Amino acid sequence: EWPETGRLALYLLGLRATCHPPDHGPQRSLVTWLKFYLEEDWAGSRHHGHPLTSYYQYGLGVLALCVHRKRVREEVIRRLLVAEHHGKFSHAGGSATDTAAVAAVAFACLEREQLVGARLAAELRAATRRARRGMEEAQGPDGFFGNVYSTPWAMQVFIATNSCQTQPAYGRAMAALLENLDAFTTAATIAQVLPVLHGHSYLDIASMHCQEELDTLTPFSPEPWTEVPGNMTVRLVVECPLPQCPQDQLYDQLVPVPTGASLLDVLKAATALGSPNFTFDTQDTAQGPFLSQVLGLEAQKQSYWQLLTAPDTSLQMGVADYRPADGETIILRLSEW
Repeated sequence: EWPETGRLALYLLGLRATCHPPDHGPQRSLVTWLKFYLEEDWAGSRHHGHPLTSYYQYGLGVLALCVHRKRVREEVIRRLLVAEHHGKFSHAGGSATDTAAVAAVAFACLEREQLVGARLAAELRAATRRARRGMEEAQGPDGFFGNVYSTPWAMQVFIATNSCQTQPAYGRAMAALLENLDAFTTAATIAQVLPVLHGHSYLDIASMHCQEELDTLTPFSPEPWTEVPGNMTVRLVVECPLPQCPQDQLYDQLVPVPTGASLLDVLKAATALGSPNFTFDTQDTAQGPFLSQVLGLEAQKQSYWQLLTAPDTSLQMGVADYRPADGETIILRLSEW
């Protein structure tokens, strides 16, 4: 089994953020397990040149340990520094903004909490600045850093380095976020955007003064999606430009669905069309269903199914959240990181 680096890191961040009553035995055990996972995760680099999971999860692990004010071995930190220096935080021909941002926030935390020596702190500070400059240069005309979901992570870098007021890129990103808040519908994505909207980063939970508060939390139940009467047609295309595929285009069909259907509904409807047979599979994640297999082709460790709307625009939402328009062409493309 792969190391649960990212999942355990998020759990430890959540414990700290919610002022969980200290229970030194279990929490100490979780921290120990996270340190173990970081070592197990890196074992994959001996064969693949990268963590078994991803640099994103690896960076989350370092950040979670720092937020709990636990020292991290210098070798573990330098693995991230080397990856940042050699530009390994990338996929599909572009910059992996969220990965670079997670690493930069972890670097800023290690420096702020004084968990490293002066020399290493200077290197971390320089790497954080490089990451921030890279995000400024890569900001799109829509104001996003990468896409709508990676933007909150990137904005945390500006917050963690006290650069919000001096960098116009931050203001443009905030304006773009405020116009697209309906994209954040899962607990994981909301947890990323809420601190940013209040001017905080995950670094702030390291110095929180937890005080007993009244339990004012109430369950929130969003209104169910209202079906719109009528039908529409979506063109579904499957592409595989990788060498292992017999041809570039594997599927191209018009799929009738009810008006307002999600992309996941489109995929389900395609399976019922008959010849040519369409198949797909998903995996449950904190961000919702993740498309893992199409037409028997599984996304491996270094590949993923990219979601696009024709001709070549990446979707900003997952299969369960995106709702195509009538006549729209959706492309499922097997791409490499």
